[in-house]
Amino acid sequence: MSWDMFKSAPPTVQLRLESNPGADATTSLGPGCKTPCSVSVPAPEAPFTVAFVLPKYQPASVPVNVIRNPGDFTTPASVTSDPNPVFAELQPATPPKPVRKPHRPRKPKPAAAAAPAESAPAAGSPFPDPNAGRR
Repeated sequence: MSWDMFKSAPPTVQLRLESNPGADATTSLGPGCKTPCSVSVPAPEAPFTVAFVLPKYQPASVPVNVIRNPGDFTTPASVTSDPNPVFAELQPATPPKPVRKPHRPRKPKPAAAAAPAESAPAAGSPFPDPNAGRR
């Protein structure tokens, strides 16, 4: 005969998970669902978190504390969580800034009847001839 049958099951916490807009919620203990929903998790000894994710929205994480009431002769022991329901307001993700291409000046179109390279610059040109002293 085993004493295991007298052991009580570990306490669980029933959590209500909600978000605006509806998202995928996952507890750091494992269970998760699509909000609004409820999950039952084993009551941990330490606080845990609930993560909310939705495409095109920034992820959110909400800490959850576990409150254990030991009970006495007249009331049974209980385990609750704070907050319950666990709620997250998801913010839209900021779109990435467009990458601007560096400005490149357009190449001049070649003239159909280009002047020979050795010809003199135009008389009204404000620029001096770079080859003036080399001829």
